[in-house]
Amino acid sequence: MVVLAQMIGMLANVLIILIFIWVIVSWILSPFHPLREALDRIVEPMLWPIRRVVPLAGNFDLSPMILMILIELVSRILVSLLSSVR
Repeated sequence: MVVLAQMIGMLANVLIILIFIWVIVSWILSPFHPLREALDRIVEPMLWPIRRVVPLAGNFDLSPMILMILIELVSRILVSLLSSVR
């Protein structure tokens, strides 16, 4: 169970880092850059459900921040549940 909890924590961290990199890259690179296209294929499917519910705040998209918070929250809940199963 400990290994599974560690893997969940690592996966959550990797996803949060990818989202953060995606945000920075989306400001810098063209939408047709290969790196941005690859990150779009990973991150965009996770953002769409949030974007349907949360409107834009002016020109600012809050969905990446909400996604990072949700990933962290779900990760902590799962790790907590796994540690209580012992």
